[in-house]
Amino acid sequence: MAASTGQNEGPVVRLDQVVKEYRMGTVVVPAVAGVSLTLEPARFSVIIGPSGSGKTTLLNLIGCIDGATGGRVEVCGTDVSTLDDDRLSDFRARHIGFIFQNFNLIPVLSAIENVEYPLLLTGMAKAERRRRAVALLEAVGLADQARRRPNEMSGGQRQRVAIARALVGEPDLVLADEPTANLDSRTGAAIIDLMHEMQARARTTFVFSTHDPAVMEHADSIFVIRDGLLVETRERGAAA
Repeated sequence: MAASTGQNEGPVVRLDQVVKEYRMGTVVVPAVAGVSLTLEPARFSVIIGPSGSGKTTLLNLIGCIDGATGGRVEVCGTDVSTLDDDRLSDFRARHIGFIFQNFNLIPVLSAIENVEYPLLLTGMAKAERRRRAVALLEAVGLADQARRRPNEMSGGQRQRVAIARALVGEPDLVLADEPTANLDSRTGAAIIDLMHEMQARARTTFVFSTHDPAVMEHADSIFVIRDGLLVETRERGAAA
């Protein structure tokens, strides 16, 4: 599998005093309260903290799913607040892959069609879409499951399809929200090992929100969030 083709100089993500507030009637709820952090290329990073601490909100800001109320969110050298909805959708499709705890596969599509699907958004030719999807299913050990639909697969197999789908566009950044939460411990451990292997192979930046200690053990960088604030950063050596 080819390495990520995006920008390779400088941080993949830079947050500068980022704030995200939600309004509930007349009440303003601060979900992220002035977070600044930097994510370097080809790193395996995790965001940890108690439930309601702002982990998922922070991941959604990095993934350009939510917009910040204040501060600056820069992804792959681009200030994402300058992009309109159409350009933002195209930016996500070209630069960011997503892995969810509930897999989010399309039930009526086969495994290979689910992996191909993000490439439809970029207008890639059919032959190249299929070539990439086949290669990724082989890489995650599911070449023989290509024609199966999600309901014909185990949870671990579905998460492997989701990993292949996240990587098929050769993104600069892959975001995973509690990717092992719905898996048993043995399957979860296998999925973590697979993601770490794929991250090292593709030289892609992986960012997780998690409660799983096994995910944390693999991290190069750990960001601890509490009450919407970044309260601690732990680094475990330089990227390989």
